[in-house]
Amino acid sequence: MQRQCQPCTACCDGWVRIEVKGCEAYPGHPCPHSTGKGCDDYENRPVNPCRQFECTWVKQGSYLPDDFRPDQSGALVIDSILQWQGLTVDLAVPVGREIPDKTLYWLMQFAEQNMRPLIYQQQDPQSKILEKNPLTLAYGPPAFQQWVLEQQAQGKRLW
Repeated sequence: MQRQCQPCTACCDGWVRIEVKGCEAYPGHPCPHSTGKGCDDYENRPVNPCRQFECTWVKQGSYLPDDFRPDQSGALVIDSILQWQGLTVDLAVPVGREIPDKTLYWLMQFAEQNMRPLIYQQQDPQSKILEKNPLTLAYGPPAFQQWVLEQQAQGKRLW
């Protein structure tokens, strides 16, 4: 049975940084078309990013457990965002300030067991506001972690 997005709207609610019809969405600033229960212009949504966006939880054959719908697990996972030294890298962004410990632990265990390095984001714990560009962290081999730091230092976007 195909999983359904609704009632989750995490991708539209700004947890994933996107631009829709010239309007930017980011943490604390949802897409202006998001009603919190869906899209007010769903039939006219653009191909990029809306129609092309693939939350790992709804993908056919997803490796994520049933209870990992983003609004329930506290993390929106996007798989296969890039390749690093022949390994597939996944991304997890928090649905809220940070990914809950239980969810992050599961994602890290999966990454380790399946040799799939993980990039994940968290809001700065020192900041009281939601940051447009949350902290980006890496889980995987030390060389992968160093590579992510180098990419960030060079101002390169990882996804």
